[in-house]
Amino acid sequence: MPDLHHLLLFIAAGWLLNLTPGPDVVYIVTHALRSGVRAGIVAGFGITAGCFVHIIAAAVGVSALMAASTTAFTVLKWAGAAYLLWIGARMLLSRAPAATGPRAPTALQSTPADLKTVLVGGFWTNVLNPKVALFFLAFVPQFIAPGTAKTPLAFLLLGTLFNVNAIPVNIGWAMTAAWLAGRGKVQHAMHWLDRIAGAMFIAFGIKLALTDNPTR
Repeated sequence: MPDLHHLLLFIAAGWLLNLTPGPDVVYIVTHALRSGVRAGIVAGFGITAGCFVHIIAAAVGVSALMAASTTAFTVLKWAGAAYLLWIGARMLLSRAPAATGPRAPTALQSTPADLKTVLVGGFWTNVLNPKVALFFLAFVPQFIAPGTAKTPLAFLLLGTLFNVNAIPVNIGWAMTAAWLAGRGKVQHAMHWLDRIAGAMFIAFGIKLALTDNPTR
């Protein structure tokens, strides 16, 4: 395990990385805007669960083998890209919310969400992204001292720390988005926010599809 200085650096770097917008952040924010803070937080926990799959796989060497295998990497890459494209297309094709009274509401009315579906969706958004596995393989080992006797255990502990530290960041994204959803202007923009999020998911999917195996 790293010393205190490197451990604090690891935590700070993890927070900065989790604050960077990506498919995970878009997924959390979109659900929080549409269905409230609970849906956003549940989306975050689904993403956290998906991260644990990559952490465990990387700790036991499965992710390294996948990165080294062109076939395995390509299959997972295309599955993840297809999933992101599907989410994006569904958002782009969603209908605008209808006003329920003589005047449009001044604040966003939350649309109830199936929290189990939100959780599972967040899980697969992460699991089917091989770039997450490659990130852990590239990032975590930098904080493991050379010659560490139990490298897999150290990797697992650091990966778990990174994942747990991401939870308050994800909750923060959900709370911020839910707070914005209570502002009047968001109601009128929600139709376009869905389309912007959909376009971003499609862009993430295309970017993932064009990613080359780093071992080539």
